[in-house]
Amino acid sequence: MTTTATGATAGTPRAGAGPDAVTVSDRVLDGPHGDLRVRVYVPAGAPVAGLVWAHGGAFVHGDLEMPEADGVARGLAAAGVAVVSVEYRLVPAIDYRASEAEPGAGGVRFPVPSEEVAFAFAWASATSTGPVAASLGVPAGRWSLGGASAGGDLAAGAALRLRDGEVPGVPGVPGVPGVDAGAPRSVVLAYPVTHQELPVPSAELAAKIAALPPEKDFPPAAVRAMNANYLGHDGPATSPYAFPGGHDLRGLPPTLIVNSDHDALRSGGEAYAAELAAAGVDVMVDREDGTTHGHLNQPDHPGCARTLARFAAWLTGDALVGTAHEPPR
Repeated sequence: MTTTATGATAGTPRAGAGPDAVTVSDRVLDGPHGDLRVRVYVPAGAPVAGLVWAHGGAFVHGDLEMPEADGVARGLAAAGVAVVSVEYRLVPAIDYRASEAEPGAGGVRFPVPSEEVAFAFAWASATSTGPVAASLGVPAGRWSLGGASAGGDLAAGAALRLRDGEVPGVPGVPGVPGVDAGAPRSVVLAYPVTHQELPVPSAELAAKIAALPPEKDFPPAAVRAMNANYLGHDGPATSPYAFPGGHDLRGLPPTLIVNSDHDALRSGGEAYAAELAAAGVDVMVDREDGTTHGHLNQPDHPGCARTLARFAAWLTGDALVGTAHEPPR
């Protein structure tokens, strides 16, 4: 293994590499909190766009092998999108659905995963703009940022960091200290966590939530416990980068949100879309019919394929993505 000029360690290509297939390789970045592993998926032909992607898992579980990470990345790479999937650090596991669940002691907490996702985007987009040995071939200005569920929160928070220039530097990349690597072209979110407190659902959504089995439901108390565990305390978040919902969203990139249909977290995704629109951000919000939370982890469900097709159309084309109208605040 050799260290590249990007501050990353390049690994051996994984299964699936070849001239007519998606090339997959693991790399280790010199991240803001130590080694940061990413998995890079490069299409057979020249990429038309790039995506830095964060899987979900309630901030406490998930990895690069899960369908929501590997399946999403392979599907989008087959459509011409280079994908950098981020193995951000996880916070200590708790049973957030348990009565009176509280954060455990010690371990990783916010802002560590948030900073790692923002760092990974800065690294990836830098490969399109400077003399970087590990160039991924994505045209400059064509990198987007995204994530699912808790990873959607990390992506949305990272977009705020990039807007504000609050990103750790990227060591080893000449002339690219953090946000100078460029802002995302767009943000793509799947059934994201967006607010510290789950917004009240509509009557239509409330009826669907009531019919869910307990393992598919995310009651407000469970969401509060999950988010408190991410913060490490049960008080208010002191930073907008923890949960962007309800904060100043002006100047963010155009955003695509795909919510699951039968999902309590849809109330947050829909509220966040409305907040983005009120802030002057171009936003498209879709509800994937007949799905429950985490449908990208169900590769045989037709809703998974539909969402990947929506993402691919958004990322590779120009007709759907709007414009970043307002300057950063």
